[in-house]
Amino acid sequence: MNILFIGDVIGSPGREKIADCLPGLKERYGIGLTVVNGENAAGGIGIVKKAADEIFSAGADVITLGNHSFDKKEYAEIIEHPNVVRPANYPELVPGRGFTVAAGAAIVSLMGRFNMPSVDSPFSAADAVLKKLSSFSPSPKIIVVDFHAELTSEKAAMGYYLDGRVSAVIGTHTHVQTADERVLPHGTGYITDAGMVGGLNSVIGVEKGAVIKKFLTGMPVRFEVEKEDIVINGVVLRVDDETGRCEHIERIKK
Repeated sequence: MNILFIGDVIGSPGREKIADCLPGLKERYGIGLTVVNGENAAGGIGIVKKAADEIFSAGADVITLGNHSFDKKEYAEIIEHPNVVRPANYPELVPGRGFTVAAGAAIVSLMGRFNMPSVDSPFSAADAVLKKLSSFSPSPKIIVVDFHAELTSEKAAMGYYLDGRVSAVIGTHTHVQTADERVLPHGTGYITDAGMVGGLNSVIGVEKGAVIKKFLTGMPVRFEVEKEDIVINGVVLRVDDETGRCEHIERIKK
């Protein structure tokens, strides 16, 4: 199976870029499963039903979330959708689900613990999810993990912790695409951050002038999503259907 994973979609400009580019990317790479991180899809922060519907309509099979999962009060309209996945290491009483199965593959969301909401250990949560998946009949061979985290060290550690147990560990959250895509020694595809769908000439998708002013003054500033020169970042994975091992990972930037 060829799997397309798209990094954090930033606001309506990001959603428009997804609608424009996703069909062509899926055709070009012969994609069987498309996963999109949509936690910044509504106005640059959070998720609402309208934003999720647009991403699904563009061709996404699954939307993963992160630390902004519940930042919009309208999250309740979409969080229980079977193919919307919030981090599995939120406490048990939090609404939504931490993994789903689509096109025969499992998609898991995890969140780091540095500069993030208070959550359980992502490593323990990963073990718990894999145990649940092993009880499925049949249990999915292909497992893709979106690890939404700040620290590169935490992401690298998760990659090696799950190497050989999942098909891929794809980092998200920093909005800056890294150049370390590779297949780890035991067959897990890995990249520290898939990047974003947002403005090239921005500060992680936000209009740069406002961010610079914030750093210069320390005063509250209203951030606006950058609307020009939108790029789409992500990775394409080629995964063996029988073993679940990643055979190739390729970075995309369009």
